[in-house]
Amino acid sequence: MAGPKTLLVLENFINGKFVPCSSYIDSYDPSTGDVYCRVPDSGKEEVEAAVTAARDAFLGWSSKSPQERSQIMNKLADLIEHDLEAFAQAESKDQGKTITFARTVDIPRAAYNFRFFASSILHHTTECTQMDHMDCMHYTVRTPVGIAGLISPWNLPLYLLTWKIAPAIASGNTVIAKPSEMTSVTAWMMCKLLGKAGIPPGVVNTVFGTGPKAGEAIVSHPDVPLISFTGSTLTAQHIRERSAPHCKKLSLELGGKNPAIIFEDANLDQCIPTTVRSSFANQGEICLCTSRIFVQRSIYNEFLKRFVEEARKWKVGSPSDPTASIGALISKEHLEKVKNYVKKARAEGARILCGEGVDSLALPTGNQNGYFMLPTVIAEVKDESCCMQEEIFGPVTCVVPFDTEEEVIKRANGVKYGLAATIWSSNVGRVHRVAKRLQAGLVWTNCWLVRELNLPFGGMKASGIGREGAKESYEFFTEVKTITIKH
Repeated sequence: MAGPKTLLVLENFINGKFVPCSSYIDSYDPSTGDVYCRVPDSGKEEVEAAVTAARDAFLGWSSKSPQERSQIMNKLADLIEHDLEAFAQAESKDQGKTITFARTVDIPRAAYNFRFFASSILHHTTECTQMDHMDCMHYTVRTPVGIAGLISPWNLPLYLLTWKIAPAIASGNTVIAKPSEMTSVTAWMMCKLLGKAGIPPGVVNTVFGTGPKAGEAIVSHPDVPLISFTGSTLTAQHIRERSAPHCKKLSLELGGKNPAIIFEDANLDQCIPTTVRSSFANQGEICLCTSRIFVQRSIYNEFLKRFVEEARKWKVGSPSDPTASIGALISKEHLEKVKNYVKKARAEGARILCGEGVDSLALPTGNQNGYFMLPTVIAEVKDESCCMQEEIFGPVTCVVPFDTEEEVIKRANGVKYGLAATIWSSNVGRVHRVAKRLQAGLVWTNCWLVRELNLPFGGMKASGIGREGAKESYEFFTEVKTITIKH
């Protein structure tokens, strides 16, 4: 058992300096169940200091040209890429995801987020119109909003935090970032690079801690006019209530209950491995993961057989094992919650075809107390079941048959969420027709998670408010002003 001396202790990053906190929270290594890190338990006092630093830095940072900010952001991307392996190791240990996923997805994308917005900030134009009969010219300008409160989740820690910090600072805002208290290490590592990249003190402040304490202080602070949040729909409701008295600008990227619709003319050789990946990637802990699979009845039995065979090939193992496809879930509580959904499905009469309670899970000696779970496939489950209605956010997916296009559209739309959907078919007309009618902010056809960062990202219904992307993020992180000149 490791002694307390080996614990990593994080500190808040305020006004360009690391600042110790008066109290700390334990953070666990999901693959062993051991405490390995202590995270500041920040509250109003720490947030107040961060607001002061961000306010003082705002004039200098917002006065820099987009080109100057762009150069600094590209330098930060270089520094993250230089330390890619250290970041990947830390993300894998802290979050439980496989080292392969952290190396190939999380950290490259975190660096690319800065590069992407460093580039896009140079290419925005504003509008201008003339009213000759009134001798007037009208034009628009965009100015940064001020201090941005950025709250990010535990599933893709640095990836989603940088997806917020990058557009916020590119647009000239200063920020107070709060990563999840369960996955704070890579944000802390990034703070060490900010000064080297040339980001002035106070431009990026990171306050670690819980939602109810640190998050609450950020969201309810009158001098933080803008909140970007990625996380649960329930927390978002609370954020909206706390923000209402201050009329804050909100961007909320929330949960999903994403359908895959597999028509009988689908190419199953492509569809099956991709749908296994869309169900179980990152332990199923991605808001875009597929958790409801609708298969046309004529191919249902073949699909089910091949899908289960493919799912069983996914190896659950230590996150540091390069051959593992699935690592550990984030916490003991979350693992129990996900397993309970499988229990409920079984109690309702559904069939568990593989995974939890069906197959045995073999783990290395050092990982026996970690939060692991096999990829689990559920069939014969009713549309009204909690497993088909609620976001499970784990390696669990449900497969059900359908008969007609009209029927499947109605069933796919029959949840409170509307984030993403996938369609598998070789009929081009059908693909366009169905995509248009699905209540989802993103629809992939014959693929999954192919992202074009220029285009809008976000959901409808309970999956969120607003969109993120080159143009959308720029518009969110700036205020537009119309100026009229009479000559």
